[in-house]
Amino acid sequence: MYISGLPVILFFTLSCSLQGGALNFSDVDIPKEHMPFYFNNFPDIAKQCANDEDCMFKDAIKESRCWGYEQGCSKPQSYSSPVCNGDFKGWAKSNEEHVNRFYDQADFGYIKDRYREMRIMCEPLFKDDSSLECADHLRFCRGRNLMLNFTDLTKRKEQMRYAMDVLKQGQIGGYCKLHKKRLMDQCDHISPLQSWGPELRNFEELKHRPIESNECDVVVEKPTFILKIDATVNMYHHFCDFFNLYASLHLNSSHPDMFSRDVHILVWESYSYLSNFAPVMNAFTKHPVWDLKTFRGETVCFRNIVFPLLPRMIFGLFYNTPVVYGCEKSGLFHAFSRHILHRLNIPFHKRQNDKIRITLLSRQTRYRRILNEDELIRKLEGNPNYVVQRVSYSHQMPFAEQLELTHNSDVFIGMHGSGLTHLLFLPDWAAVFELYNCEDENCYQDLARLRGVKYFTWEDPEKVHKEDEGHHPEMGAHAKFTNYRFDVDEFMAVVKKASDHVKNHSDFRKFLSMNAESKPLLPRTDL
Repeated sequence: MYISGLPVILFFTLSCSLQGGALNFSDVDIPKEHMPFYFNNFPDIAKQCANDEDCMFKDAIKESRCWGYEQGCSKPQSYSSPVCNGDFKGWAKSNEEHVNRFYDQADFGYIKDRYREMRIMCEPLFKDDSSLECADHLRFCRGRNLMLNFTDLTKRKEQMRYAMDVLKQGQIGGYCKLHKKRLMDQCDHISPLQSWGPELRNFEELKHRPIESNECDVVVEKPTFILKIDATVNMYHHFCDFFNLYASLHLNSSHPDMFSRDVHILVWESYSYLSNFAPVMNAFTKHPVWDLKTFRGETVCFRNIVFPLLPRMIFGLFYNTPVVYGCEKSGLFHAFSRHILHRLNIPFHKRQNDKIRITLLSRQTRYRRILNEDELIRKLEGNPNYVVQRVSYSHQMPFAEQLELTHNSDVFIGMHGSGLTHLLFLPDWAAVFELYNCEDENCYQDLARLRGVKYFTWEDPEKVHKEDEGHHPEMGAHAKFTNYRFDVDEFMAVVKKASDHVKNHSDFRKFLSMNAESKPLLPRTDL
C-alpha cells in the first residue's frame, strides 16, 4: 500500500511543486509581506518570478530580506530586531549582549542555534539509503526512508497519551550507518514532551533498505510531521504545539515546499484528535490528522519524516522560554501570528472613525468570573471614544470567528486564563489588559512581551475584592479558584492608559491615515 504524494528535501535534492517546470506561486500561500524572506532563501524561485509575467510578487524580489537564521543574514536585513529598553538586571553585561540573549532564546536566533547543532545520527552512503539527523538533546530530528513498526499496538488495550513506550527496541530504524554512541549521548532529556529521546533511543540500523525490500505494509510518500502534543482543551498549551510546529517549518527550510500544506500530521497518541482549536491544523495540512490508531498493527515506512520541536522542552519556545527582563518583540512570534491569520483567512476590517475598539472576554466558568462585569461594561459604553463588545469564547463560537474579533480589537481585556492567548493575534499597536493575574504574574505578561503588544494589569490591590479565599480541590485557598469584583474608577483608569498607548502608537496612526484614504465600510451590527 502506498500513500502517494511529493516528498520534501532532507538530504538529497528532489523536485518541488512545479507546473510545467515552473513554481505555481499561489501554492506558496504565505503572507505577502513574507515573500521577500522566502525569495531570499530560494533565489532560483525568485528568478522564476522575475521571468514570469503572471507572478504577483515581483515587488518582493527587490527587497533584500532574511528571516535571521540564514548564513550571512545581517541584522538590518533580518525580519525584526528585539527591543530591549529595560534594565539588564544581571541578564547581560551590555545592551548588545542583552539584545542577543533575547534573540537567541526567543526569536529566530533560536532557529539558528538549532541549525548549528544538527548532526547526522544515521548516515546515508547512497541516495536511496535512510538517514537521520538531529539537534542537541533530540529536540528536533528529521529523516528519510525510515521504518516505524506499530504491530505491537494491537496488544495495547489502554489509550496512549504521553506514553514513552510506544516503540520497542528495533521498532524504528533505517538502512544507514548508525552513530550509536552519538545518538545515545543525546538521549538525556527523557520526558514525554521534552525530546524525541523516548522514541529514538530504540533506533536500529537495518540490514536492508526497508522500502525496496518490501518490508513495509504502508509507504507514506508525502512528508509527515509527528506531533507529541500538549493539552488540546487549553488554548495556551495547545498553541505551544502550533507555535513549535511553525518554528519547525523554518528549521526544516531546505526546500521551496517548506510551507506546503500537502503534508501529513501524525499525532503521537491513540486518542482521536479533537479540539476547539482544530481549525488551526488547517494552517499546516490539508489532509485529515492521523493518530496512532491509523497504523495500528502495521509496519510503516516514511519517505520524509520530521520530529518537530516540542511544547515543553527545557528552555524551549513559548511554554519554557526564559524571557530576558526588559526585552520584547520577537520576530518569530510576530511571523507566526501573521502566518496563522493568513492561512485561516482572518479579515482585518477598515474603520469609519478613530474610536478605540475594546473587547472584554467574559468567562462563563465557575471561577475567575467578573462579579460586576455588567457595571464595567456600562461604564465603558458611556465613553464616546470607545466601541465596546463583550465576547465569550466558548466551543459554541467557531474559532475563526473568535480570531476575527480579536484581530480587530485595539484593547483586549480578560481575567487570567488561557483565553488571553488570543493576544498573539492582536494588531501590532494593541494593548492587552489582564484584569487580574491571580498571583501568576509572568505567564501572559511574558507572552505579550514575546508577541510585542503592550501589557497592563491591575495596579491597586486594595481596589480588587475576592468573593472568598478560593477553594482549590487539593491545595486549599488559591487565587485562581474564586471570583472577583473590581473598583470601577480604577478599572477605567487602566483602560485609559491602554487606550492612550493605542492612540499614540505610530502603526495605529498610520493605519488610520491609510484607512481615511479608502472608502469606509458600513458599520458592523452583527456582533
